[in-house]
Amino acid sequence: MKNFITNLSISKAAMVVGIAFITSVLIVTLVDDFLLANFVVPGDTKTLASDIEANGRLFGFAVVGYLLVLALDAIIGLALYIVLKPANKNLASLTAVLRLLYAFTLIIGLFALAFQTIDVYDYASIKLLGYLFFALHILVLGYSVFKSAYIPKSLGILLVVASFTYIVFFVDFRLPETLEVIIMSTMAIAELSLSIWLMVKRNSLPEN
Repeated sequence: MKNFITNLSISKAAMVVGIAFITSVLIVTLVDDFLLANFVVPGDTKTLASDIEANGRLFGFAVVGYLLVLALDAIIGLALYIVLKPANKNLASLTAVLRLLYAFTLIIGLFALAFQTIDVYDYASIKLLGYLFFALHILVLGYSVFKSAYIPKSLGILLVVASFTYIVFFVDFRLPETLEVIIMSTMAIAELSLSIWLMVKRNSLPEN
């Protein structure tokens, strides 16, 4: 892992961020829309527990899919450190650490749930902790991008705004469905916009 960080150039790291993020979106779409298409809304923990028991193999495939996504999240965190390091090494480190904490928190939760050492209620609590790390990651990432001087400030502002939308995971606002869609879209668009920009502009990024 240390060699991965040391040997990866900023332009290649930018490409890694983009490819890893888009790949993770594709995997999540496959898992949510196909493997878990017949599962209930995750908030209904009692029925979800019954569904997991009745569809053990399908749930196993879903767990593998989510583990792949979380592994990609860890890679994205390390690659973002390389991309942001020329602007501010401390902010870049904090950005990476928060994303790694998010990934490892959910990985631990998924393994515990898969091996039935915790129930879906405990997993929901672990997942909330993971989302807290992720929301903080997006906030610090947005600030880092805004201060970088070589990435558009508009992307930094968009990420900061997106970070505050994660409050919907912690507070039950009972929002209208249309507003929920807008909030979820903001989360996705913020990271996707940064990923695409990094892939397109990777060769113009500073190497020192």
